[in-house]
Amino acid sequence: MTEKVEGVTQAEPTEAPKKKPKEVLPGTKALQQVVTDVYQKAWDDHNAGKPVGWSSSKFPCELAEVFDLAVVYPENQAAGIAARHDGERMCQEAEDMGYDNDICGYARISLAYSAGIETTNESRRVPPPDFVLCCNNICNCMTKWYENIARMHNIPLIMIDVPYRDTVGVSDSNVAYLKGQFNDAIEQLEKISGKKFDEEKFEQICANANRTAKAWLKVCDYCQYEPSPMSGFDLFNHMADIVTARAKPRTAEAFELLAENLEQYRHEGKSTAPFAENYRILFEGIPCWPALKDLFKPLKKDGLNVTAVVYAPAFGFVYDNFDDMCRAYCKAPNSVCLEEGVQWRADLCKQNKVEGALVHYNRSCKPWSGYMPEMQRRWTEQLGIPCVSFDGDPADPRNFNAAQYETRVQGLVEAMAERRAAREEQ
Repeated sequence: MTEKVEGVTQAEPTEAPKKKPKEVLPGTKALQQVVTDVYQKAWDDHNAGKPVGWSSSKFPCELAEVFDLAVVYPENQAAGIAARHDGERMCQEAEDMGYDNDICGYARISLAYSAGIETTNESRRVPPPDFVLCCNNICNCMTKWYENIARMHNIPLIMIDVPYRDTVGVSDSNVAYLKGQFNDAIEQLEKISGKKFDEEKFEQICANANRTAKAWLKVCDYCQYEPSPMSGFDLFNHMADIVTARAKPRTAEAFELLAENLEQYRHEGKSTAPFAENYRILFEGIPCWPALKDLFKPLKKDGLNVTAVVYAPAFGFVYDNFDDMCRAYCKAPNSVCLEEGVQWRADLCKQNKVEGALVHYNRSCKPWSGYMPEMQRRWTEQLGIPCVSFDGDPADPRNFNAAQYETRVQGLVEAMAERRAAREEQ
């Protein structure tokens, strides 16, 4: 039907087609609820006068869980603040307090928040800490970051020191060293909680954590299928879930449900990736949370699906007993020797059929980026795949340049296309 206006025939305006909302898998919804409940408990306990802790992401969560202590995670909070574009302001606030802009962006955001600077996003707010839990298997910046929080609030700091390993495997002496610290942490948590350690309950908590870790690793393994039923960026998003509630049975159930969802997607030929898979790549490092659209845009343009990430499966702590638990927490990416790190990446790329690699040189994470040139040289040489790198930051947008990144991705596409063409000619 048309209408005539001043001698011009025009079509009646029609509504623009509505964009179909992205399907949220039932497992993802369940995980979102689990995390929401964890943070609600923290606020409820704080309001009831019960102690609430702040913890580093790879501190053994089983130790606090056995005492029913509410714990939240500053790294997750900082990533969320950065993703909601409040990271630069919070980083600047920390710098104005005297913290150097060369230290971790997560740390700067967290230190500013700890000092009383509120984030503009209410959903990212957490109650103040009554104790802090720190494990430096991630990095040594973590140690000073949490020491500063403890001083600001005049609260206990429970520290687990994981020595860097310069050889493959975890020695018995390292296990003994960790075991002593774990037992000391339990004694401190008894004082904080006012409860005695329950061995039987601890065994159940560890069983919960192992069940969750195994389900998480099963989810990660779905990236090996061609085409992958998921995008590796989904794994980055789910890292908040595996960190926040690893020792809770509901988390295991939710990850098991997510694995079932992905199995169904695989059989139906569907994927959470919003584009057809053309190339399969490794994404090394943590995403630049403030620039997710800029990260995703050139990948989508040429069909680059991230099917291998190192950081996500690193949270799959699986163990059989207390000594083995100590060994498991020695296996964070930044605490292992170069040879072990190279082999992790090589095995992951082979399993997930990777054709190229995109390496994030993270300005916030000096330990990770510092040894990456040599590690990158070894595993790309071993695999014979093209690799490009870009500068960035998971929290501070001032350290990321979208144009540089897009150029590097285009270079990777061209290199992978040439390699693919050469292999087809053979």
